[in-house]
Amino acid sequence: MISRRMLRIKVIKALYAHMKSDADSLMASEKMLVTSIDKTYDLYFLMLSLVAEMAHYAEQRQEAAKKKQLPTYEDLNPNRKFVDNAVIRLIAQSDSVNDYLAARKLSWAKYPELIKTLFAQLEQSDYYKKYMASQERSFREDLALVTEFYTRELEESEILENVLDEMSILWNDDLGFALIMVTRTLSNIRPSHVDVKVLPKFKSIEDLDFARELFAKAAVNFDNYQEEIEKYTRNWDVERIAFMDNLIMATAVAELVTFPSIPVKVTLDEYIEIAKFYSTHGSSTFINGILDKIVASFTEQGKINKSGRGLI
Repeated sequence: MISRRMLRIKVIKALYAHMKSDADSLMASEKMLVTSIDKTYDLYFLMLSLVAEMAHYAEQRQEAAKKKQLPTYEDLNPNRKFVDNAVIRLIAQSDSVNDYLAARKLSWAKYPELIKTLFAQLEQSDYYKKYMASQERSFREDLALVTEFYTRELEESEILENVLDEMSILWNDDLGFALIMVTRTLSNIRPSHVDVKVLPKFKSIEDLDFARELFAKAAVNFDNYQEEIEKYTRNWDVERIAFMDNLIMATAVAELVTFPSIPVKVTLDEYIEIAKFYSTHGSSTFINGILDKIVASFTEQGKINKSGRGLI
């Protein structure tokens, strides 16, 4: 499922696009935010289907080898352990996965070179060679192979990143999150399952409303939040403060004042972590210091009011 942190990142990116494009329509920018969130869920399904596409390619290659004019013994008697992997078969035959892919028109069909390259890469790995050489035939071993593939081969794959960039600009930086969702799905697979239990898009039905409201509040009140932020950055060279820092802080302030059930500490921790990856070196420390001062001031003024879980 798409985490709250991922939703916060999506909101910040949507706010960045909205501000940089001087967009007049908040509704259009919010619609693009929702589309971006939907695309992350698309990527989860597409990545989940990748290993099945590779097994299909491997089987096609084995069938072609049998039709050689002078096939070898190995050509006629290929090792089908990967092709017949029970976990991969479950994914390949999954109605949950295939119905979603069909409905969203998602496919690897236009990228045969990616499948070929990734399979060649897999074939050269020690864990694949060990798997193929083992006489064991178990669901546990099949699952371990697939899990290793997703955790070892893909996040740093340049060819995969290039293909994803070509398929959708909205998938920039989404691969790591999609792979986490895939590995969580794999961890829940059992031999008794007749279909893949895919993760829901959100943990809570409130999550999409959270993202939309957070974006709207941050965008509408951005100038007011900037005024508050500037009160605590007067000793800094304002021109040198990264625009992304301001976006992160403004979004954090919007969350602090808008969502009474979210504890202050949770909000601060989330945006400080986001800053480590999406802004400049040292931004997280800078943002932490400014937000601490804003929290103290807003709490004293009664602008931050927490209730329920937010009091913790």
